[in-house]
Amino acid sequence: MKKFVVGNFKMNTTPSQFSSYLDEFLPRIKDCKTNIIFCLPATHFHVASLRLSATNIKFGAQNISSEKCGACTGEISNEMVKDCGADYTLIGHSETRRKFKETPESINQKIIRALEVNLKVILCIGETKYERTTKKTKLSLKRQLDTALKGLYENELRNIMIAYEPIWAIGTGKTPTPKEIEDTVKDIKDIITDNFTVRAAEKMNVLYGGSITESNCSQFSKIKGVSGLLVGGACLNAKSFANICK
Repeated sequence: MKKFVVGNFKMNTTPSQFSSYLDEFLPRIKDCKTNIIFCLPATHFHVASLRLSATNIKFGAQNISSEKCGACTGEISNEMVKDCGADYTLIGHSETRRKFKETPESINQKIIRALEVNLKVILCIGETKYERTTKKTKLSLKRQLDTALKGLYENELRNIMIAYEPIWAIGTGKTPTPKEIEDTVKDIKDIITDNFTVRAAEKMNVLYGGSITESNCSQFSKIKGVSGLLVGGACLNAKSFANICK
């Protein structure tokens, strides 16, 4: 099965800089079989729609509103994102949880909004360093998943993948061991089994993210149960990200 590699640009580059980035990136991945997804600032959607339409590369938003429309100044809705040609949206990234006070209930509502317009969801979950050291990782992830997936039907899970990003590993250069990641992915699938079915867990794609680099990506992508990678800072360099994808 082909792996997924998701590049989360966060609040970096301008649309013109992203277009120049693609000038360098696209020739480097011509024969790459990986499922590549860019999660971009909304300002980049027009460039992405034009430049990626003739490729197999998909793009998506980094977040959407929990509201469908109305008096939500500065927000971007599910329909706006979909109408721009996007196929995906990140939901629940630790930065939006922490910096913008995103609640578990709003994450659930955002997932529902995304699925309403056939946007595929990349749901981010992860534990703090304290939770990892006190052996509460599975409990923390269960709380996050229980609320995020509340009220969903099993058939809706086919449009959701889970990105496991330990909060303490994002941008720090620190990562869990491959064994810790393998065990945590198994825990995630056990939670999906408990909440839905074994079949749902088997079909769920789980990505790993957190301090992914060109030098360590191979070992993480080979971990049992890992369907791909969510890449942050390393995706901003076209050459490095192309090598990660390959």
